[in-house]
Amino acid sequence: MGRHAFSFATNSNDFLIDGQSFQIRSGEMHPARIPVEYWQHRIQMAKAMGLNTISIYIMWNYHESSPGVFDFSTENRDIESFIRLCQSEGLWVLVRPGPYVCAEWDLGGIPSYLLAYPDIKLRTDSVSDPRYMAAVRRYIAELAPRIAPLMASNGGPILMLQVENEFGSFDSNAVYIEEIRQCWLQNGIAGPFYTEDGIAELMHSRSNVAGGAIALSNGSSSAISTSRSHFAAVPAMAGEVYTGWFSHWGDAELGGSTADISSELASFMQRKQSFNLYMVHGGTSFGFFAGANLEIGTGQYQPDITSYDYFAPISEQGAATAKFQTYRNLIAFHLSTPPAAAPALPGTLTLTGASAPLPTLYASIWDNLPSALPASQTIAPLPFEMFGQSFGFALYRRTLGSSGAEKMKVTELHDYATIFLAGQYAGALSRPAVPVGYTRDYAAVTPGTDMTLPAVPSNALLEILVEGMGRVNYGTDMIDRKGITQSVSLTDSMGQTSQLQGWEIVPLPMDELFIANLKSVCTNPAKSGLFFKVSFNLTETGDTFLDMSQWTKGVVWVNGRNLGRYWKIGPQTRLYCPAPWLRAGINDIIIFDLHQLAAAPIPLVGRPDA
Repeated sequence: MGRHAFSFATNSNDFLIDGQSFQIRSGEMHPARIPVEYWQHRIQMAKAMGLNTISIYIMWNYHESSPGVFDFSTENRDIESFIRLCQSEGLWVLVRPGPYVCAEWDLGGIPSYLLAYPDIKLRTDSVSDPRYMAAVRRYIAELAPRIAPLMASNGGPILMLQVENEFGSFDSNAVYIEEIRQCWLQNGIAGPFYTEDGIAELMHSRSNVAGGAIALSNGSSSAISTSRSHFAAVPAMAGEVYTGWFSHWGDAELGGSTADISSELASFMQRKQSFNLYMVHGGTSFGFFAGANLEIGTGQYQPDITSYDYFAPISEQGAATAKFQTYRNLIAFHLSTPPAAAPALPGTLTLTGASAPLPTLYASIWDNLPSALPASQTIAPLPFEMFGQSFGFALYRRTLGSSGAEKMKVTELHDYATIFLAGQYAGALSRPAVPVGYTRDYAAVTPGTDMTLPAVPSNALLEILVEGMGRVNYGTDMIDRKGITQSVSLTDSMGQTSQLQGWEIVPLPMDELFIANLKSVCTNPAKSGLFFKVSFNLTETGDTFLDMSQWTKGVVWVNGRNLGRYWKIGPQTRLYCPAPWLRAGINDIIIFDLHQLAAAPIPLVGRPDA
């Protein structure tokens, strides 16, 4: 592409490249949600829809898992390579590096290690919380040298860099926004910059960055006009035009299926207004990275499903949907040359019926417990972050003695737990809402309510196995630590209540190293918390979906890679497994299920949930 000057026209809505008017026709996709082997395919698909730009979020916590330890090279973390691929396809790039991104991603992309500070404040200036901004400065200092050579002014494809994200929905703090801008300036990137907000939030919080363009969430032609009437010095674009929507565990159906942006897209093209389709391709929140919401009004915790298909024009597995063809035709009508042809879709793999993999019991979590934390540190139950754990599970246990307890209450448990007393299953606690039938079948109650205990024998061992699900990624209540975040109390037959102290805590991050080193031991197959495994032979590979509809709640690994969470309450029942994660020859599936005592088949199907 060579060096180019990307700028804003004076007193007009135009973006300019080398002084010439330029319409940004962008589609959003996230490298962290796409296997690296499919990056080019997805970029080519967006190009084939008639787009000329790719917009990306960079998830800070995907690249800095612990303070100062960065990874911008392994797997799908090589952001520079992704951006160069866009350039090789003749596409421009918009970069949205946060530090906060929302994105239905754990903690909106902010590293959970910051939650180890009991009084931490997120998304604020250095006077309000210097610890947060020190981490932000470290992140930008690491990222900026990777981004700078890829700016359009240096011969790269990056047109603009976004400062923070949808800050008007969180707070009004011009000092903070300017401080982020200064971080980029101090690290050699002088813009152009832009911000992203809903039009109402922008008007209320004045959350735009000095001299930067404005991108509008749920953007429309009319919203662009409104923005221009109040911020005449810089252009505006529709920064997030929602092609679908996301889903939570327990939703009645997958969100976004009826979304249709045809009329808005036609308007953008007729008026030559710039836009970004969120998402053009959603992908998958593999592993433990799916986020969560707190329902407005009720505060009900709503964890996101693993799939981020979003009912986008390009499906989770990279297929062109009906929306794709409709939007391609709308865009192409206004172009002088037709878009490039779509690349071929990777093949699929189906193993159903008698051919479906059938796991067998492999191991028990109870026979694979690592060392507990020092007792001196765990007098009170601690959330994961206080002992340096980001994701997975943790076991909290202690002997009750002769307590005579009849009821137990766990206050602010985040987010799901199975309870055992004297080795016997006693029920479950679920922060997310669950159906009545599920409550009945698994003796599940809401944390903070009294759980009736079976008769407690003397010196009974109480065990609480806690799963941390997605951290809240949107809104003003983002401090969402995992595990037992407050207290556990018992009430006896006389109505006397006491808080339990003196815990033993066993961290269980369930990372790839832990799974690789599982011991195939199960001394008590009647105690849930079991691993199941199946090895099966393939002569050829293909994209596939693991049908987990006969399982209860847990996590799946294929050849050591974490596909994500499944849960029988739906609406998602199938987990995407990309072909590059399979191999010709022997393949292994490992399942950890919190409730299941017996294995069930796992059909491999070529399509996602309908």
